Amino acid sequence: MDNKTIYKKTLVFSLRRVLWDLLCIAVVLGFSTLGFFILDKMGQDGYIGLLIGFVVGLIPVIIILRFVSYSLKAGQIAMITRGVTEGDLPDNVVKEGKRVVRERFATVAVYFAATKVIKGIFNQIGRGISKVGSAIGGDAGGAVGDAIGSAVQTVVNYLCDCCLGWVFFRKDENAAKATCEGAVLFFKHGKTLAKNMGRIFGIGLLTLLLIGGVFTGVFYLILSRFSVSMAIVYDKVAEAMRNSSDPNWLTHILENRATLPIAFAAIGGIIIWAIIHSTFIKPFVLTGVLRNYLESGMNDVPTEDSFKLLDSKSSKFRKLHETL
Repeated sequence: MDNKTIYKKTLVFSLRRVLWDLLCIAVVLGFSTLGFFILDKMGQDGYIGLLIGFVVGLIPVIIILRFVSYSLKAGQIAMITRGVTEGDLPDNVVKEGKRVVRERFATVAVYFAATKVIKGIFNQIGRGISKVGSAIGGDAGGAVGDAIGSAVQTVVNYLCDCCLGWVFFRKDENAAKATCEGAVLFFKHGKTLAKNMGRIFGIGLLTLLLIGGVFTGVFYLILSRFSVSMAIVYDKVAEAMRNSSDPNWLTHILENRATLPIAFAAIGGIIIWAIIHSTFIKPFVLTGVLRNYLESGMNDVPTEDSFKLLDSKSSKFRKLHETL
């Protein structure tokens, strides 16, 4: 079963997850608006009601809706894993994905806790790079280090998804041990998996330039049509930025009345790119990355001895290893 077929059959998970995310936003906005109007009608400060409504709206989002979104993501990874390792997928992938997640719920719950261990390993690397950059080049060096650290974080997110796929694949193995195996795989087969990095960043950068660029232009044209009504917003933002106690390169852009429309349009373009990328592009990239990841492990399953590769590099990994 090739990557394109797997991607098409499992894309339904991404589409449903977007709908759930939009519902999350609608719930929070609904409660915030309701809180504003209730206190405003009572003669109180409506913005306090908006804040209260926002907090109240987050409760069902965090407890229920986000759990559903995570479950859909786990189901999608489970079905991609099945397509790669077994070469077939059921007609109703959503139903089967839900069944697998329910069946492995304890494993998935353990996984989301265990990913903190894996993220901790790479976050330490990212923080170390940022510190080195700051020491060498001051603020400019720190900015470069932060950029590299952000790139490392992108790799971490893919790695965590791959580890979840490995946990689903190793369904007869202890979840904590399977997670340890998944973390070790990246280090044990670094040369094999390194080719994924170019795919991740190359496609991400290309889609950012194309999709983000197009929508930045669209939003700029829209804002230009309402230049008079937006002038008040621009002035307030510029004034707030000029009074900022912690100025940086972004505040310098936002305090400039001439560059604000471009900044607003760029922010809108990036948001649209992020939605489209996470919904349609990332699942396609993940399918190829996960195939390489799983195949490298299937041909050479990590052993107890291979865990020593990370025992000395991360205390968090060592603690998880000791629980086996």
